Amino acid sequence: MQLDQVDIDAIYRVSTVNAPKGAPQIKGQLEDIGFLPGEQVTLLRKGLLKKGPYLVRVGTSTFALRHTEARLIEVELVPHV
Repeated sequence: MQLDQVDIDAIYRVSTVNAPKGAPQIKGQLEDIGFLPGEQVTLLRKGLLKKGPYLVRVGTSTFALRHTEARLIEVELVPHV
């Protein structure tokens, strides 16, 4: 599933970051700030009408992402242990 579709406060793991058509550098920018395969990510808040901006914690850092950026990040739910 994509990061814009996840539940708030649940813990997910980044599976992959996709490059948008016409702007492959965005994938690199998201990876540079920590959205790497295997990193834990949590959606903290969704913006107006749940279309962004999204407040997201990845690792120990917190970022605001646009809806279009959140859609590029594929995640999987981390099972409760």
